Amino acid sequence: MVLLHVLFEHASGYALFAVKEVEEIGMLLPQVEESVLNIGKFNTVVKLAAFFPFKSAQAALENINAISEGVVHADLKLFLETNLPSGGKKKAMLGVADGKIGAALQEELGLSIQTGGVVAEIIRGVRLHFHSLVKGLTAQAASKAQLGLGHSYSRAKVKFNVNRADNMIIQSIALLDQLDKDINTFSMRVREWYGYHFPELIKIVSDNATYCRLAKLIGNRKELSEESLESLEEVTMDGAKAQAILEASRSSMGMDISPIDLINIESFSSRVVSLSAYRQELQEYLRSKMGQVAPNLAALIGEVVGARLISHAGSLTNLAKYPASTVQILGAEKALFRALKTRGNTPKYGLIFHSTFIGRAAAKNKGRISRYLANKCTIASRIDCFSELPTSVFGDKLRDQVEERLSFYETGETPRKNLDVMKEAVAEATEVAAEMKRKLEKKEKKEKKREKRRLEALSTAEGEEEEEEEKVEVKKMKSNGDIEAQENGGAEVTSVKKKKKKKAAAEEEEGAATNGVEEATPAKKKKRKSEAVEPEPEEEEGTDIPVPGSPPTGVQLAPVLGGWEVSCPRPGPFSCSSICCPAVCPSLGPPSSPNPEPRTEDWNT
Repeated sequence: MVLLHVLFEHASGYALFAVKEVEEIGMLLPQVEESVLNIGKFNTVVKLAAFFPFKSAQAALENINAISEGVVHADLKLFLETNLPSGGKKKAMLGVADGKIGAALQEELGLSIQTGGVVAEIIRGVRLHFHSLVKGLTAQAASKAQLGLGHSYSRAKVKFNVNRADNMIIQSIALLDQLDKDINTFSMRVREWYGYHFPELIKIVSDNATYCRLAKLIGNRKELSEESLESLEEVTMDGAKAQAILEASRSSMGMDISPIDLINIESFSSRVVSLSAYRQELQEYLRSKMGQVAPNLAALIGEVVGARLISHAGSLTNLAKYPASTVQILGAEKALFRALKTRGNTPKYGLIFHSTFIGRAAAKNKGRISRYLANKCTIASRIDCFSELPTSVFGDKLRDQVEERLSFYETGETPRKNLDVMKEAVAEATEVAAEMKRKLEKKEKKEKKREKRRLEALSTAEGEEEEEEEKVEVKKMKSNGDIEAQENGGAEVTSVKKKKKKKAAAEEEEGAATNGVEEATPAKKKKRKSEAVEPEPEEEEGTDIPVPGSPPTGVQLAPVLGGWEVSCPRPGPFSCSSICCPAVCPSLGPPSSPNPEPRTEDWNT
């Protein structure tokens, strides 16, 4: 038995469908065709086995490009290896829509591939009911995925170069023609307007732009002097004309003009001068654009005539599709149809008449050279349209061929063969293309280095910012720790101070007991720690010092001034010949008389 699986490629992902036994479906092919439109019947034939959604739009584009080129993508390979059954009694067969990708799968994965027939009908039904067969996929989401992938796929297939947009040439040449008309009209208006004041200037200066500059510069002709001669020479670029203008202003027959009228004339002249300057800039722009879009056509016939041909054809592609006979009469359609209607002579040339070649040819050779020139223009336009790196090499060689043909018509000199010229052109074009590629690679390397430096600078700046933030956090933590330490330290210092105070009090009491304290002496103030403890003066005999409590037993006591001299029978705090005071031994009683005798007491504690 053969187990058939059908692979379906959708914009949202890969889907693998398990189908009933092939033999049964082969027998029921008409029923399958009928059940395609019914989702209930179709579900009895086909069941979804696995679905692999694309992670992103970029992943979908990569997979669809691989399928269109007949290459097995890594995602597709992993999907099929994971979900197709391997081994067992039933042999797996994979149905695909495209035989090209089927051959690639058969070669790489060793699968049995089937296309057409039953598989085509099943894929047709899957395509119709795909959003119902996959859970979580709606018809709207599937439509959006298909639309987005279609745009991305078409954008990748159509190579559009912004620098080679011929519509800019069409608009530029149209604007250039309009500017020529406007500048001519405005210049004639300035001539008439300023001619009332200075009529002799029209005969001296014939150029419209120069006349407008002079009208703006001169203003009132009566104010011209020898000092204005230098500025006049700068405008006219001719010393004789400048001198003639100066002399004519002194003996002019023009009428006087008011300052307000003169201001209006100067303002309008400034507008015309600015339009003339813009026209020159536009012509330079057109020249540079033709060098980018159609360099061979521009080198052959000139930038302006080549731009007119592209504009009249509608685009460079349309011009490349035209035969040489159409290019020859392009722009002379009225004359052509009038000649066909009246059965007269058809025109020999159209827009290409404005090139220098036809004007230089003799009258009898104008038709021949126009036909030859149209042929070369067609070749140049096709090279420009379909070459990836257009250069002006072929245009220069074609121009040389037209020059040789002109000299052949005039002198009879045999021109070079077209094959030899084209071989030279191909060799030169190859060298130029290699040089351009090297420059592009160098430019790309520089851009990559610049981008790398920019990223490094950004990463360095981010690292510095992170370090600064860490420093700020550490400072904050330190400041918080100092505050806590100060609080804890204050408590410790307070406790230490208390302990020291207690210790100092005990030491003072011991010192008082050791050195003795006079009976009637008032209590002294506590001394500071830094001050040394001074020995107390001995008290006179017979002074009664009240010592509270009674003495312990088993202790040899000898009366001394200020207390008792203890002879301790055991080691401890009361060592031999020590002096006890009430603070140290509060159980000792006071002596019974000023001169008591030694006695022995029991040790109770």
